[in-house]
Amino acid sequence: MPRLTLCADDFAFSPAVSATIAALAADGRLNATSCMTVMPNWHADSALLAGLPDHVEIGLHLVLTLERPATVMPRLAATGTLPTIRALQAMTRRPALPIDEIVAEIEAQFDRFEEAMGRAPDFVDGHQHSHALPQIREIVLATTARRAPRAWLRTNEEALAAMMARPFRGKALASAWHSRGFAAAAARHGLRCNDGFAGHYGFTGDYAAIFPAFLRRPGGQHLVMCHPGAGDRPGDAIAAARLVEAEALRRLPLSQLAAEKELTFPA
Repeated sequence: MPRLTLCADDFAFSPAVSATIAALAADGRLNATSCMTVMPNWHADSALLAGLPDHVEIGLHLVLTLERPATVMPRLAATGTLPTIRALQAMTRRPALPIDEIVAEIEAQFDRFEEAMGRAPDFVDGHQHSHALPQIREIVLATTARRAPRAWLRTNEEALAAMMARPFRGKALASAWHSRGFAAAAARHGLRCNDGFAGHYGFTGDYAAIFPAFLRRPGGQHLVMCHPGAGDRPGDAIAAARLVEAEALRRLPLSQLAAEKELTFPA
């Protein structure tokens, strides 16, 4: 039976975000979370993941934008902070992208995950979907194939009819375009990807009312990203939306909504 994977991105973005995600997962409101191992609170926060139900998948959220990197990156992060996603996209269209720095940084983020969790990640994706960008995707795929061969990877590719059946089509189409060819590239490395992807919205409005639309025309492993949290970390553009999402996920009849679309959840 097709499965709904409801994944909270940004674990370790802040201690308050981590605590919210861990509590939702423990209560059966999520069955996956993706971890930012570059964050200074990652090792402490990772303890919150111990003892979660077996069906909760713990993944690596590779960070190549906005935050401080795990390694010294004199070209990509000359100011000490990684570039914006738009700046990184522009760089990936040039042959001078510092591949050596990106390889070392991705290895370091895998190292941090394994040091804290004692194992490889269940899946791999990227903050702001940077893992799917040209040049970077091949590094991510090769590293995952070597270090986490049983892991699956996030692709934002989706059938056109499915994207058109949901709101925020522009975001979904742009996201799918940037990921085009990712699943096929992963398969060449012997890796698998999700089948179905949703979760795009404007980070405003009634999330509980928007959520059911993410389940329209689901795929076989239908991945819905979300960003629940709490607190108010400086510079967090979606701080208010994190609170709204968390409250909606606490009270939505998730299993029922999934079953209506013939999806299993949370297992």
